[in-house]
Parts: sequence; structure tokens; C-alpha cells
Amino acid sequence: MGVGNNEGEGVRRRGCSCTKDDFLPEESFQSWGNYVRALKETPFRLKDRVLTRSHDSTEIHEMKARSQHEMKKTLNWWDLIWFGIGAVIGAGIFVLTGLEARNTAGPAVVLSYVVSGFSAMLSVFCYTEFAVEIPVAGGSFAYLRVELGDFMAFIAAGNILLEYVIGGAAVARSWTSYFATLCNKQPEDFRILVRSLSDDYGHLDPIAVVVIAVICVLAILSTKGSSRFNYVASIIHVVVILFIIIAGFSKADTKNYADFAPYGVRGVFKASAVLFFAYVGFDAVSTMAEETKNPARDIPIGLVGSMLITTTAYCLLAVALCLMQPYQNINVDAPFSVAFEAVGWDWAKYVVAAGALKGMTTVLLVGAVGQARYLTHIARTHMMPPWLAQVNGKTGTPVNATIVMLAATAIIAFFTKLEILSDLLSISTLFIFMLVAMALLVRRYYVSGVTTQVNRIKLIVCLALILMSSIATAAYWGASEHGKIGYLITVPIWFLATLGLWLFVPHAREPKLWGVPLVPWVPSASIAINIFLLGSIDKASFARFGVWTGILLLYYLFFGLHASYDTAMASKENDNAVVGWKKMEEGAVSSATHPAFPSVNGTDDSANPTKNSQG
Repeated sequence: MGVGNNEGEGVRRRGCSCTKDDFLPEESFQSWGNYVRALKETPFRLKDRVLTRSHDSTEIHEMKARSQHEMKKTLNWWDLIWFGIGAVIGAGIFVLTGLEARNTAGPAVVLSYVVSGFSAMLSVFCYTEFAVEIPVAGGSFAYLRVELGDFMAFIAAGNILLEYVIGGAAVARSWTSYFATLCNKQPEDFRILVRSLSDDYGHLDPIAVVVIAVICVLAILSTKGSSRFNYVASIIHVVVILFIIIAGFSKADTKNYADFAPYGVRGVFKASAVLFFAYVGFDAVSTMAEETKNPARDIPIGLVGSMLITTTAYCLLAVALCLMQPYQNINVDAPFSVAFEAVGWDWAKYVVAAGALKGMTTVLLVGAVGQARYLTHIARTHMMPPWLAQVNGKTGTPVNATIVMLAATAIIAFFTKLEILSDLLSISTLFIFMLVAMALLVRRYYVSGVTTQVNRIKLIVCLALILMSSIATAAYWGASEHGKIGYLITVPIWFLATLGLWLFVPHAREPKLWGVPLVPWVPSASIAINIFLLGSIDKASFARFGVWTGILLLYYLFFGLHASYDTAMASKENDNAVVGWKKMEEGAVSSATHPAFPSVNGTDDSANPTKNSQG
């Protein structure tokens, strides 16, 4: 096949060219006749991809070999902590805190940060186990491919890419707002108003595009260089945060906390769903596992350490803001700068604006590094064009993927307002984190050939009950303003399902190097709280999410499915020396049983039990 020549060299032989074979080298796209035949086989191929699960070794070894050159292992736990801080502390805290405190939660916004921080920490634990066991650039895409299969991995991957693009665009537009404050101007003074476009998309932001272009150059040049820049910028950022906290508390007026939760408990949770935006970014750190010197030690320290620091900083900043000003008077564009003006410290707004710019710059940089590595690994599977998987031999960075992702980010940042971006971002993130927690439960409790049929059925029942009870709780929360009876049904079902999984289903796999504590309780709680927060997001955001997912499905059915299927089959054909397809991938459908793909040895592999799958 087009991808299978000379033991995989069909992928690795290409340099920095830009031909059809760099984008669609697979057998299905070599002629119109091939493509028509592939489309006719779509149901069979879709079944194969839905039921196919990758191996750890496939992701770690074969997928990496498809990028021409390896990424350089230059990072340690200290780098990852600062990458984590740089990735997370940015537009979320400096912009959305004011927006949610004023309109949704009041001073109780600090509790919103606690809730979203707790949810993020549960997800961090799940990510960490995977990143240690499967240290590749693919992050959650690789984890889901191993445990939930190709199809679910692709749907999640599309939303992850959307998360990165939207997150970067939101931060870039916020960068313009704080730059305007630093220049003693209004944010709209630096934007171009186009009245022929709708208000949501008519405030064009050229400064955001310039900032993204500079970040693109930094991300391309060197990962270690990006780490050093992030390290210096993050230190300055942390100093500014400490200044805001200390100065804010020195100007505190406890009367501003008299009406602590004006919007009630519902307001706290509604704000939590949006403020989850402030925690996205740590998954970008997990994509750097492939460039980490000692993943087993460095990743747990880096991810968990940075999240603890970040959550503490967020809560203290939120308290300081609401103690300085009554929540009704908080400015939604530059809340901290205006709060210092309100207490008579006009000069402090420049310090805050400079710190915010530093923070948002590091968020953009770490996001650029992470999103490019994510796209690189997706392209290694050929779900996206393999041209995007190429790693530059000189810089050791994925240049093509970096440019493509940041170009998309720049286009979105140029047109789209922050409010639209933040809600849509939270949906994608919560959805992905829920899937990663689900994948961790599957990883611990199901291994082909180890888990018995009875235990497999128990696992499926428990997982279904956990999911359904969590969805029912979120739906009841969204539909009932004051009801309580529903929670007395849904929450006990979740608890009993998790308890049943803990008591009656034995572990099929234990982590080799580092594992999440209290399994299944931690991942089950992560599933429940992520779905619950999804229930607090507005309908319009879900509509946009549905449209994007529909676009992903169309792309997958017409291109990604056939490209990844051909690539998997070529990998199988090149693997004659090992015992069958199972070393490469495990799937419920073997190509050898399909007439279009006869056995490479001329025999019927369906009789060979090593070809069977774990579905």
C-alpha cells in the first residue's frame, strides 16, 4: 500500500515536501476507483475502527517512528512544573474571574474555583498515570486510542484540537485587552469594528494575530528554549501574582463579603463550569511526556505540583479581588487593574497589566507547544494528513503541525469574542476529561485474555450505571431549579455502581510505575463532576459543540476512517515476523476475514487465535 513500503519507510522517507502523497498517501486515495471501493466498505471499516484498540507499545514505538526524527528528551520535573504554571495561569484568572464574580457567583467565586480545581485535580491524576505508562506526544488521544478505540479517540481528538485553538484565541484576545490597559486605553481602541458582521464576530483583533505569530516562531525554534523562556516569564508572573494577593489583602474591606453568595449554590456551580477554562492547559504538559527525561518521576511531580500551586493561587486571587471591590462594581474586561484604581492605587494597574501579559504569553507558548505535539501524534495514525507528523531534524520540533495549529488559532482570535470562546472551550475540555477518566477505569479493569466474560459484563454494567446516573444528575440539575428528590435517586446509584466496581470486579492490570490512588473512586468521581459541570453550560454552546462534532464525523467518514484503516492494514502486513496483528493493534474485526484483504501468507488468519481481538 501507499504507506507500507519497505517496513514503514513510506511514512518516514518524505522530507519537507508538499505533494499529494504527503497528505493522502494511502491506498484508498490512489485513484477514484480505489476511493469508491473504500466508500462502499465504510460500514465494515467503521466497525473495525470502532472496535480496534491500540497497544501501549504501538503508541510508544511504531507511532513515534512515523515522524522521521525523534523529539529531543530535554525536560525534567522542574521544567514541567513551570510549564504547568505557564500553561494554566493566564486569561482565565485575569479575565473570567471578574466576569463570573459580577454576573454569576459574587464573592462565592472562590468556591467556584475550588470546585473546578477539585475536578481538574481528579483529571490530573488520571492523566498522570497514562502519561507515565504511555509517554508519547499524543496525550489523551493516545490514551483513548489504547483503551476506548480509534473512533472515540478521533472524536475526542477533534474536540481537543478545538479546545487548543479556542483556548489560544481566547488568551490572545485577552492579551490585547490587558495591553490596552498598559497603554491607558480601552481594549476596543485596538480593535477594528466591522458593522457588516454580527457583534460576536465583528470586533477584529490584529494585535492578537501578531502575538500568535511571534509565539509560533518561539515554539518552532526549540522546546528547551521555549522552556527557558517560559521559566523566566513565569517567575515574573508569580512575583506579580504575589504582589496582587498581598496588596489586595492590604486594601481589603470585609464589608464586600457581607453578601457572600448572592446567586446561591446554582451560581457557584454555573461559574465553576465556565471557570474550568482557567484550568485547561495542564493536558498540554502531558503531551510533553515524549520529551521528558524520566517520565515515571518527572510527570507526577510536574503535573500534580503545578496544579496544587495553581489552584491555591486562583483561590487567593479571587478572594483578594472580591475584598477590594463590591462584586457589583467589578470590571469584566480588566478586573484586577480597575480594582486597584478603585482603592486609589492607580499605578498598580500597570503592574497587574504587565503581569497578566506575561502570564498570557506563557499560556500561549505552552499551548502552542502542546497542541502541535497533539496534532503530530494524530497525524502519525493518518487520521490527519501524515505531512503534519513530520518532525524537523534540526530543531527536533513538529514545524508543520505548529504552523497549521497557530494559523487556525490566529484566524479565530481575529474574529471571535471571548464570551463565545470560553463557554465552548469548557464543553470540549470537560467532555475529554470525562473520557480520560472512563479510559482509566477500562485500563485497570479490562485486559484481553485476563478479564473473564463475567467480570467484563460486571464492568460494562457498572460503567453504564456510573455514566447514566451522572448524566441524570446533571440533567436534573439543569431542569429543576429547586428540586431535590432526583438527587436522592441518582447519587446513590452512582455510589452503588462505583462500590460494586470496587468490590466485585478484580483489577486486570496494575500500574507499572505510578498509579492513581483510590481506584475506582477517583476516576468515577472525575466522570461524575465533569458531567455535572457540563449540565451548567448554556444551550447555545452545546449547539456549537454539536455542529463541530458533526463536522468531525463527516471528515472521519470520508477521509480519516479510510486513511487510518489503510495504515493499520499496512502495518499488519509489514509485521510478518511477529505473532499476528495483535502486537500492532487489537480489534474485534480482523482484516484477514474480509475478502478485500486476503492474508499476507495466503492462509486464513481467522483460524489463528492470535489474530483475534479484545474488542
